[in-house]
Amino acid sequence: MTARGDSGEAIADLVASRVLDVPDFPKAGIVFKDLMPVFADGPTFRSAMDAIVEHHGRGSFDVVAGIEARGFVIAAAVAYAAGVGVVPVRKAGKLPRKVLSATYALEYGEATLELHADAFTADQRVLVVDDVLATGGTAAATLGLIEQAGGTVTGFSVLLELEFLGARAKLAPREVHALLAVA
Repeated sequence: MTARGDSGEAIADLVASRVLDVPDFPKAGIVFKDLMPVFADGPTFRSAMDAIVEHHGRGSFDVVAGIEARGFVIAAAVAYAAGVGVVPVRKAGKLPRKVLSATYALEYGEATLELHADAFTADQRVLVVDDVLATGGTAAATLGLIEQAGGTVTGFSVLLELEFLGARAKLAPREVHALLAVA
């Protein structure tokens, strides 16, 4: 495991010390990277959120979009620390108003994400956050939804990136920042 971006080895080591590998979840052959222990440890969680805000810089984004479900936790904390708003990117059927939808492939199936059609003002700068960047399908679908809704994605931040799956190519040329990367 290696550090990503300006957060350095210390934050990467801290996050790595809390990640738990869960074999055969959600199906046989997949090793799920459980980051809930990062959220449960106050000092680790605070350090991770501070590292994300520090990397992107306060004032470089107007709103944080969090991808369901663990991305909601990260988005709320980052938005609070940066003094901006938060927008949820939800699984299908969870939002009450007019939505935009995107269906995409997962490493273990297919899913649909939705976003309120009026979630952003024209050219609003959006930082997208989630816990893990794996194949990039979820992040790419989120990128498309935000752009369709009028927002401008300034970058992506994740706690853990599975580099060997090559997701960055799906998000280029946008910046992808990971506190910890697995090669």
